Amino acid sequence: MAGLDTVLESELAQHAFANDVLDGLTKPFKELPPKYLYDARGSELFDEITEQPEYYPTRTELRLLRERAAEIVARTGAGELVELGAGASTKARVLLDAMRAAGTLRRYVPLDVSEPVVATAARTLAADYPELEVAGLVADFERDLEHVPRAGDTTRLVALLGGTIGNFPPGTRRGVLAKIGSLLSDGDHLLLGADLVKDPAVIEAAYNDAAGVTAEFNRNMLRVLNREFDGDLPVESFEHVAFYDRRHEWIEMRLRATRPCTACLRALDLRVEFAAGEELRTEISAKFTPARVRGDLEASGLQAAELFIDADGLFAISLSRLAA
Repeated sequence: MAGLDTVLESELAQHAFANDVLDGLTKPFKELPPKYLYDARGSELFDEITEQPEYYPTRTELRLLRERAAEIVARTGAGELVELGAGASTKARVLLDAMRAAGTLRRYVPLDVSEPVVATAARTLAADYPELEVAGLVADFERDLEHVPRAGDTTRLVALLGGTIGNFPPGTRRGVLAKIGSLLSDGDHLLLGADLVKDPAVIEAAYNDAAGVTAEFNRNMLRVLNREFDGDLPVESFEHVAFYDRRHEWIEMRLRATRPCTACLRALDLRVEFAAGEELRTEISAKFTPARVRGDLEASGLQAAELFIDADGLFAISLSRLAA
């Protein structure tokens, strides 16, 4: 019987969050993982970013999915979708609709670090697809994949979309892909979204929209820290910075202090000091060539079965399986 089974691992996630903040804000060069940009407000802001004219990745990937979803489901026979970094579930619906049309639809497992995001996705999709079993999981896919429920009686499709794999440096992302591979059995597939290398001006514009939505999204990280750890970081004393590193072929997002400031995160007993002009890195977003996508998959024990690229060469979706 289809239904809603929401598994909450929020205490584990909160403990990991605290450790990441303690580590990241005490490094000589301060940095935090981008996953903490996506609380409920951050997710709303990101949805606004995807509607900005400069931001091409989401609409390009969504168009690719709509063009290829039926082919992907026919090729894999998938009836279960595990979505890592679930977000708004817009892309998941495209795949679930294709599974429904093919008569294979069985289960959806949205996984995200944000409890409101998971709860909303699970509740909404359980209502919209009454025949669907939904098992939402609040967890970090870097650390907590062992909590993903065992595959059901159908073929599994694991999706990591949105170019999220680009948030990791090369060695780490290969390790992440290898861990994701542990969710696959023979016949299962990974669907991976990757933003492609292109004109740097196009890339930089996507992270510096004229409306300032990305800047507000970036500063929201500080609001999350203040709320979660009883902090007093002066949000308005930081400016958004985003630039393309041509050597590494990735975007960096940072927050730059516009004045010297000292703040406390009392729940962590942590005092944080910023000099004027000092920066906190909040995201890297690597861009890929098709060869790099295939190379990362192969180094992680996966084999690319197909690589779908849009007509403008902006974005790619790869379909891969366990290497023989």
